[in-house]
Amino acid sequence: MIRMLVADDDHLVRLALTDILGDAPGITVAAEASDGAEAVELARAHRIDVALMDIRMPRMDGIAATAQLRRLPQPPDVVVLTTFDLDQYVYDALAAGASGFLLKDSEPAEIIRAVRVVAEGQAMLHPTAARRLIDRYHRTTTRNTPDARSRIARLTPRETEVLTLLADGASNAEIANTLSMRESTVKAHVSRILATLEVTNRVQAALCARDAGVPGT
Repeated sequence: MIRMLVADDDHLVRLALTDILGDAPGITVAAEASDGAEAVELARAHRIDVALMDIRMPRMDGIAATAQLRRLPQPPDVVVLTTFDLDQYVYDALAAGASGFLLKDSEPAEIIRAVRVVAEGQAMLHPTAARRLIDRYHRTTTRNTPDARSRIARLTPRETEVLTLLADGASNAEIANTLSMRESTVKAHVSRILATLEVTNRVQAALCARDAGVPGT
């Protein structure tokens, strides 16, 4: 059972998200928060697997809350909510450790799929939206290319192949199919890639690959 925390300062949005998730098999909404500070408090009090986090909230916004959640002893994965024009704050949220993002007008099935994907340790990265997000991230932040290249150089050739596909938004199953590998082997490669690159999730690994200029990214 995936235990959810839903954080949004809009009561109607929060109610709609809770209803959508509560009706999905294998998912339960364990806590609801109206701001980031409350979300962190509830995550400390309850075992939370995935937090669905709005960006703009009173007291503590979703970015600061994401950073605090990811520093917990048993940190939940975080999916941030944003609009399609990609609110500037979403970049900071991803850097804070969010595992992906959803559009606020997403279909219920897409929201449920995102929760399941993130709960499995993957990132919710729609290929087109992910590429736009990462490209815009790099246009609005300062790169540290030498550092990124140094970290990428520690990867094996096979791990670099996996990273290239990961950075393009491919799922573990898609990577396994492309490289003729078992999905369990892909998962092991991804775990080693994250550890080697000193990042916490697939989004940050993809950003590192782009920083380093890995071919294909």
